[in-house]
Amino acid sequence: MSETVLAVPDTLPPRLPTVGFMFSHPAHLVALGFGSGLSRVAPGFCGTLWAWIAFLAMQHWLAPARIGEIILLSLPLAWWACTVTARNMRVMDPQSIVCDEIVCFWIVLWLVMPAGWPGQLAAFLLFRFFDTFKPGPMAWADRRFKDVGWRGGFGILADDLLAAFCTLLVLAFWRHFA
Repeated sequence: MSETVLAVPDTLPPRLPTVGFMFSHPAHLVALGFGSGLSRVAPGFCGTLWAWIAFLAMQHWLAPARIGEIILLSLPLAWWACTVTARNMRVMDPQSIVCDEIVCFWIVLWLVMPAGWPGQLAAFLLFRFFDTFKPGPMAWADRRFKDVGWRGGFGILADDLLAAFCTLLVLAFWRHFA
């Protein structure tokens, strides 16, 4: 998948995600998934895997209601972090931005738990399928909402929110008809 470069008046080239870039602004640290988005291979996969591990860790210390509050607070934080980081990288939706995968996969896990390992793995694989291949509504959201400005971060999140919804829909059908 190609990354769309933002039009910048002084035509500066896109910035590469590095450890230094990540630590140069709090939004970069959040958007790059605390380093999971720096992977040169499949950063979205790494971000989703990080989300899964972080969610399992949260479950040890927090009640489901508290995790839900964290997810609710993480959505506007991710929107802001995605907007700032994409603008600073000069790329509309850099592959290294993975906080969208993290927050959206947390939504999936929060709603399917307590699922065993097979259910969690199914959720992971379905989410990755919808996020990677972007069938139907995910492709529409990916095209429709990406924009420079305040909507930029929402555009990065929109297709992942739909991927989470479609993942939950498939899991609900699977559970109902299994």
